[in-house]
Amino acid sequence: MNADTSPHLTDFLDIEADLSDEERLVRQTAREFVNEKVLPVIDAHAQTESFPAQLIPPMGELGFFGPTLPARYGCAGLSATGYGLLMYELERGDSALRSLASVQGSLVMYPIYAYGSEQQKERWLPRLATGEVIGCFGLTEPDFGSNPSGMRTRAVRQNDGSWLINGAKMWITNGSIAQLALIWARTEEGIRGFLVETDTPGFSTVRMKNKWSLRASVTSELVLNNVVVDEEQSLLAGAVGLKGPLSCLNQARYGIAWGVLGGAEHCYQTALAYAGERVQFDRPIGSFQLQQKKLVEMVTALTTAQLLVFQLGRLKERGAATAARISMAKMNSVATALAICRNARTILGANGIMGEYPVMRHAANLESVLTYEGTHDIHELIIGQEITGLSAFR
Repeated sequence: MNADTSPHLTDFLDIEADLSDEERLVRQTAREFVNEKVLPVIDAHAQTESFPAQLIPPMGELGFFGPTLPARYGCAGLSATGYGLLMYELERGDSALRSLASVQGSLVMYPIYAYGSEQQKERWLPRLATGEVIGCFGLTEPDFGSNPSGMRTRAVRQNDGSWLINGAKMWITNGSIAQLALIWARTEEGIRGFLVETDTPGFSTVRMKNKWSLRASVTSELVLNNVVVDEEQSLLAGAVGLKGPLSCLNQARYGIAWGVLGGAEHCYQTALAYAGERVQFDRPIGSFQLQQKKLVEMVTALTTAQLLVFQLGRLKERGAATAARISMAKMNSVATALAICRNARTILGANGIMGEYPVMRHAANLESVLTYEGTHDIHELIIGQEITGLSAFR
């Protein structure tokens, strides 16, 4: 049996009925793209630790990059819910595709749109929207992940007004295939963002190999050794301090909260189909009570998480998606998706570890998503501060 590529949705409480026509079209388009272009090739790429770069141009043509930004920059102007549905379907294919689009849209295009000059927007956003240019987001460092305020990368203003940047960034998605890097660096004015073209002298990358997770995704270290950029390559003053990068991370976390549920659905649908076809003791294993219990727990948890992110999407469209609400969704969605993947693995038995099925690939990817864009523990502390009014961070 091949991994599930059916057009059917796991939508037990009919959320689809509350979507707009445009949102349904986004989901259908992305689902067909994943079924036709991603699922037939993704296992081979994961097995060989290669990124399916051939998918970038069609993703750009379909408007998958920066889809919530305005049409004047070549983007689709989708609703927040439409964006969430897109991330859901892309991760149903693989975290590598969702991560590519998430970094491109939320961590590169969004900050240029929110904090860039009009010249920067006009130069970069249309090319990022088509995928002609791929971007990466340089915040995390070898010694500073959950504590970005400790960053050591520094940018020093020179006498001629340019900036001299030195430092290193770690665990950077898209790093070795990007033409543009948004680098966050400490300055005398506070932490600032710089748009660094990756062919700039002194800029280099090291692709991180031998990963057990996100194997089809490009993860890199960025090294900046006396990299010089002009003042015109810095983001505007509104992004000074941690407000800028953290606002970008909120955009990305929102997409992750939707995305991982797509991976969970793929595993649930695969387990459901397998339970109906796998025969033991002269009966399909789906007829046994213990297997039905697992499937019921999986679809209930998935449905509950879908309702959370759907409501969050509507809140985001009203400007009411707070950081704590986004943290709750990211934290809950990843934990839920991991539990569903692990349950699916037990239903498939030994077959669950084979590349013919998507379960172990999604489960391994989710182990990374559990800790990137804010670990599970950090999101718990963000929510804890929100509900108690007391910070546990110091």
